[in-house]
Amino acid sequence: MLVVATTDFELYHGLVDELDARNVTFTTVDPTTDEMPDCDVIITGSDDTVPDVAPVIRATADAPRRGVEEALAFLRADDGRTVVGIDPGDRPGIAVLVGDTVVAAFHIPLDHVGETIAQELDGVDDPLIRVGDGSRLQSARIIDALEGYTVELVDETGTTPALGTGARGMGDVLAAVNIARIAGDETEERDIEPTAGEIQQIKRRSREQSDNDRTIDADLARRVARGDLTLDAALAEHERPD
Repeated sequence: MLVVATTDFELYHGLVDELDARNVTFTTVDPTTDEMPDCDVIITGSDDTVPDVAPVIRATADAPRRGVEEALAFLRADDGRTVVGIDPGDRPGIAVLVGDTVVAAFHIPLDHVGETIAQELDGVDDPLIRVGDGSRLQSARIIDALEGYTVELVDETGTTPALGTGARGMGDVLAAVNIARIAGDETEERDIEPTAGEIQQIKRRSREQSDNDRTIDADLARRVARGDLTLDAALAEHERPD
């Protein structure tokens, strides 16, 4: 059994919300007045005092989910490695697995991937990140944003599942789960030269986004494609007087 034992009101509600969302059976006690029941793991606050009757997970009010994930991993007796799968694209799907259990999932803008991964893996020992090899330019930018982590490039063929009615938008996240479970080749970078078609697509986007219907040149478009510039920065540089 899992026990939540804290006098921190904010932490208490954060933990209960996280556990309810996962349909986890648990009980709560006030560590200052209640007797601690027989249990397998206790989640408590950093300043709470609890009896030494079971393993203790200390959580904080600003990150209750991390405490819940640590406790659930203990209950599963799962000391598996934390593995992140990423299905690249303009809005990549991201899945965080501990062992074979998905503990977090995201569908976010490409530019937010590095920050999101850093937050999720803060304090995690020896995580592994697996990035699908599709969406060439986006996967290269993602890998560049993951400096300092062990990263594998994975053949993502067949990782996107068929989606039934009402599952729109889930495909990228489910593909990320599948990517996380496939061994790949370790890499530190993916040096991709944009194709002529990709450069033309960025030039078209620049014209649509420009206030005065101007199109950036091929050199600026290439730098945008490689992730060296944002499209807004390229437009500003193109429109700057010589």
